[in-house]
Amino acid sequence: MLEILKEALLDSVKLIPFLFVTYAIMEYLEHKTSDKHKAHMQRSGKWGPIIGSISGAFPQCGFSVSATNLYVGRVITLGTLMAVYLSTSDEMIPVFLSESVSANVIFKVLLLKIVVGMLAGIVIDRIWTKQKDTENEMAHLCEQAHCHCEEGILKSSIRHTVSITVFIFVINLVLDSIIHVVGEETISNFLRGRTFLGPILVGLIGLIPNCAASVMIAELYIDEILSAGTMIAGLLVGAGVGLVVLIKENQDVKENLKIVGLLYAIGVVVGILLEAIGLTL
Repeated sequence: MLEILKEALLDSVKLIPFLFVTYAIMEYLEHKTSDKHKAHMQRSGKWGPIIGSISGAFPQCGFSVSATNLYVGRVITLGTLMAVYLSTSDEMIPVFLSESVSANVIFKVLLLKIVVGMLAGIVIDRIWTKQKDTENEMAHLCEQAHCHCEEGILKSSIRHTVSITVFIFVINLVLDSIIHVVGEETISNFLRGRTFLGPILVGLIGLIPNCAASVMIAELYIDEILSAGTMIAGLLVGAGVGLVVLIKENQDVKENLKIVGLLYAIGVVVGILLEAIGLTL
């Protein structure tokens, strides 16, 4: 157990410099562009899913929260919200960068998520449109979002770095313990050998409403326990803390269940299809 604890700690600590630099850059960009992105989404109309899927790929779970608030206020459509949820990359990019994952792989994953989010959003808006309420404005988004705009770039970057390092440590500790007991090859064979079961199970992990889900899925893929299709399924479903805000702020329980179910179904179906065609990144 001490060896597992030591390994998990070392694996986490060595990522701190990479995580801090990544978050510092991301915080700078978010402070400079987030308001502009939100304003564009308000005016997006039928282009909402396209703008939402591209904007959602920005690696911060705070944007899914902002999009959720916009949807609850009926400023954006359900298709735009779903496009943001599906394309949200959350903590995947920092983890991939800190683990020196190929830029080509990162680009392919982001492109897949953007395309799926875009297409799904367009189809959803054609089938299930919501009337916009133009009297609702974007109020208190920064307070409810995950961006912590008032903290400043440096403080927010440090907070994000510490937070995600703790997440990575806990997940590394859990994963290392499970792998030690069960065996990496056993877990890998169990998930890889089942076209349907892998995406279904990892999709459930993606529904965990915080950044830990994307960290766990990214780490499992890096450790070659998850195949590409199964990883994509989990990352598509993972909408960060946006789902928590949806359940808290949107009073229509049935609608919330439909949105969560739709998000899960899209992610799992796409994952199964990618598994069936033998996707590699």
